[in-house]
Amino acid sequence: MPVSTLPTLARFLGVALDELIADDPKPAKRGPTPKLQRQMERIQELPKPKQRFVLEVLEAALVQASR
Repeated sequence: MPVSTLPTLARFLGVALDELIADDPKPAKRGPTPKLQRQMERIQELPKPKQRFVLEVLEAALVQASR
C-alpha cells in the first residue's frame, strides 16, 4: 500500500495517522471485531488495483458527505 494512502486509511478507520504508524500499539479491545475493521481486512486481501479503486470510491463518498 502506498504511503500516500495512509491519511485516507486513517480517516476511514477513524484513527489518527500516528496511531497507524506507531511502534507501540495500544492494547487490543475486547469483544467482537467491528464491522468496519472486518471490511478493511477484506479490502487488504484484494489485489492492489482493486484496493486503490475502493479507496478512491470511499474518498469520493467522504468528500461528498462533508459538503
